Amino acid sequence: MRYLRNALIGVALLGVCAAVLLWFLPARWVTPWIEPQLHGLRLQQVHGSLWNGQADATSALDGKQLGHLRWQLSRRALLGEMHLQLAFDGPGLTFSGMTRRLPDGRIEARDLRVHAQLAALHPGIDTPWGNPAGELQVTASHLLLQGGWPLELQAQGQWRDASMHTRDGDVALGELQLQAQAEAGVIHAQWHDDGRGPLQATGELQLSPLGWRLDAGLRARQTDPALQHWLARLGPISADGSVRIQQSGGLAGSPPSTDKGTRQP
Repeated sequence: MRYLRNALIGVALLGVCAAVLLWFLPARWVTPWIEPQLHGLRLQQVHGSLWNGQADATSALDGKQLGHLRWQLSRRALLGEMHLQLAFDGPGLTFSGMTRRLPDGRIEARDLRVHAQLAALHPGIDTPWGNPAGELQVTASHLLLQGGWPLELQAQGQWRDASMHTRDGDVALGELQLQAQAEAGVIHAQWHDDGRGPLQATGELQLSPLGWRLDAGLRARQTDPALQHWLARLGPISADGSVRIQQSGGLAGSPPSTDKGTRQP
């Protein structure tokens, strides 16, 4: 009996020690197991606990220094309830938000905030129309992901001092206002200019896993050879100086229609 009692006491003590260790588990101990899931992001100068920690430096696979990462992970994760709060601060990008994994495996995020200096991002953004530059601010009050695709979304943003860097030089666009919503896996994004910049613009983009459709109208407000040359690269210029872009593609050709009439730039 004494042997059994001592064995039970030993098991209980080991359990308590394991629980205490897990409760205060140092973040640097688990970094080697976490990094393979970060898609090339490397954590450096890690301190704090698994539940409340930070990496004073993060880097990409090529060694490029990215910024500082902080996190708070609810201990409910031990019970299978994943609640995570992240804050990233880098030279060209800041990000913060809260996420949680739902019982059905979907990911819900709230209070997302992104602030980016587009020209400073690594790697840079390359498009057929040039490299975007300027200050982008995006907030999303609600985001629901399934398999990495947004099922639900409520977001808005501003692209300040917008410009495109091309082979012929920089093209100033002004300021653009952005909105995006998603319902049942169909994303609707709209944008327009602030009414004062060199570019008059309205547009709508619809996306779904089966297709996409773009409808946009652009026109220069003033005589700007660089802007007019850039617009001419996008499509035929009509008599009033505007360019209309209508494109679609995907397996289904385009997502479900929400046509609200002809857009005018």
